[in-house]
Amino acid sequence: MALRTASAARVRGVHLAAGASLIALAFGTQAFAQTKSGPTEVSELVITAARTTLPASALPMTVDIVDADTLSQQVSISGSVVDAISSLSPSFSPTRQKLSGSGETLRGRSPLFAINGIPQSTPIRDGSRDGFTIDPFFIDHVELIYGSNALQGIGATGGVVNQVTVGPPKEDGLSGRVLAQVSSDTRFHGDGLGWKTAGLAGYRAGAFDATLGLAYESRGAFYDGRGRRIGVDNTQGEIQDSTSTSIFGRFGWQIDESLRIDLVANRFELKGDGDYVIIAGDRTKNRPASSMRGTIQGRPAANRVETLSVAVTDDDLVGGDLTAQFFYNRSRDTFGGDRSATFQDARLAPIGTLFDQSSNQSEKMGARIGYEREIPFVPGLNTTFGLDTMKDRTEQSLIQTKRAWVPPTQFQSIAPFVQANLALLDDRLHLAGGLRYESVTLKVSDYTTLASYGSRAVGGGDPSFEATLLNGGIVVKPTQSLRLYASYAEGYTVPDVGRILRGVNRDGVDVDSFLDINPVVSDNQEIGAEWKRGPIEATAAYFWSTSKLGQLLVLNPATAVYDVQRQRVEIEGLELNVTAKTPVPGVTASAGYAKLKGRADSNGDGSTDIDLDGANISPDRFNFALSYQQGPLAARLQSQTYLQRSYEGADPRNNFQGYTLVDATVRYSAPVGDVFFSVQNLFDEQYLSYSSDTSNPADNLRYFAGRGRVFTVGLERRF
Repeated sequence: MALRTASAARVRGVHLAAGASLIALAFGTQAFAQTKSGPTEVSELVITAARTTLPASALPMTVDIVDADTLSQQVSISGSVVDAISSLSPSFSPTRQKLSGSGETLRGRSPLFAINGIPQSTPIRDGSRDGFTIDPFFIDHVELIYGSNALQGIGATGGVVNQVTVGPPKEDGLSGRVLAQVSSDTRFHGDGLGWKTAGLAGYRAGAFDATLGLAYESRGAFYDGRGRRIGVDNTQGEIQDSTSTSIFGRFGWQIDESLRIDLVANRFELKGDGDYVIIAGDRTKNRPASSMRGTIQGRPAANRVETLSVAVTDDDLVGGDLTAQFFYNRSRDTFGGDRSATFQDARLAPIGTLFDQSSNQSEKMGARIGYEREIPFVPGLNTTFGLDTMKDRTEQSLIQTKRAWVPPTQFQSIAPFVQANLALLDDRLHLAGGLRYESVTLKVSDYTTLASYGSRAVGGGDPSFEATLLNGGIVVKPTQSLRLYASYAEGYTVPDVGRILRGVNRDGVDVDSFLDINPVVSDNQEIGAEWKRGPIEATAAYFWSTSKLGQLLVLNPATAVYDVQRQRVEIEGLELNVTAKTPVPGVTASAGYAKLKGRADSNGDGSTDIDLDGANISPDRFNFALSYQQGPLAARLQSQTYLQRSYEGADPRNNFQGYTLVDATVRYSAPVGDVFFSVQNLFDEQYLSYSSDTSNPADNLRYFAGRGRVFTVGLERRF
């Protein structure tokens, strides 16, 4: 079936882009990029996730860069890339502090996680583990592109979180770095101790280079602000009480001055130790779930990801830049087990006694090819032509009983695109636009649902979907200090097909005509301003997006499992940030604010009538930070204040109470290396995690407190 987006929304987007000159100056989203010498101008950086050699200042979008120093600083506090992004970006939702990232959003929609542009998200059955696919020790910087991005294709409706791995050695010979660190809760419980060690070595000899790395981390139990062990989620997966191993390799050949070949390989595995069992909390008494020593049944939750890519780049091919990337990605998400109603089958065991657990297996391969050059005889016109293709095979099976929960499903997409950017008026005006054609085919064989869904026979098929996605924008630079932009972009992704198909509970469903698996198409509009003058940098972004057939996670009270519902979704938001160098040498202050509002059409009448709840959108937030950099000493004090929120039309028990967290870190460059000391949740705030506070109001097993004060001390040395 062919899918076409609304022409009215497209016209509104064109009008919006044409009216950029009406944008008023305001504060806005800052770039996170920092260097030893001070803030890095994002306008001078090339954003690889944008698939263009043009600087960010020429692009009509909100872009942030988390550079190596800033990323290392944040990871020393929280331990992961996804937590680092969540702390820095006001419109990124609070993390669950669990292995699962289900419900974590950027601007109210799911972001696409990528490594060097390679998608880590699984389009067919979202295992929600895509924030933990590589150790941050091997990440050089992170690129954040906000809002729908047609150049990235499937999955980028909320934005793109592109993790760019370390590059090749810059000089001949041996170089590298090593890391050792230890962490503990504030009361120094023996089982709360965690440690990490990592090493990376690179060698270059003329045109050839090789980089190899290994990272190992052991995490202890987590404790809340009152010194109680935090409840373990042995079903969805845990970060606490786990070990992870990451192996990284990069091999390069500089064939000539412009032509280069890179092979990058990564294997990441995180496994729960399974040393604890859950103690139910009590929501009526505000007592969160806890844990005690015990032996779990079945396999501990885990995830394993293997990625291999070959990239060919040539920055002087017939006057243009060629990038051709071929990749293979395989993941296996193991979920913990239980005796939930979903798994019960009277034919196998008495109802209520059958234990089972699932494994999500995905394998994908694809290619991403782009060629960019200036068009002859048209001064200032830069054009990119490209083709993306991907093939994915995913299934979710039950380990103990060998049943199929999600049938083997094949996904294949092909997407040619073209993007143009015209610079006018001595680079003071940029007009951007492009289109992308998405062609997607699914293939599902006949299957039967689990007994808990009525053992329904579902007819297979190979439905196809097509969409032409447009984007356009304008950038105006009336002065050297001021940049204004407006944009319209259409995003495209498939819903969680596996979650939908496994939950079919009625007869007569045929995959070829099942409306619920139609793609999610979002119409996104944004206006923004950026001001840089003297010691002050300030930017603002206002955005809104609409999906006629969006994807929402809605709790099914019968199974206690979140199912996917297809409803109209409308989201709008405001992001404000400002950074200023203070009169005190080396001290920089920054503040940020994000306000999000999301609505859905619960009754199908075409008008939104309820608020998006905490499982689908982040709370409003204030960020504040003081940073110091002078000589060998660097320090940062930061806070995130999540504002309370009630949800119209939702269960009032899911109303969010809000909380404030403060973190601190200090790093000193000594002769032995960089010594750092970091504290997460400096004031040992007792709070409920956002996900727990706003979902599953009757579930006392997933009523989790957030992590209390955590100390981390470590040493990083380069050679």
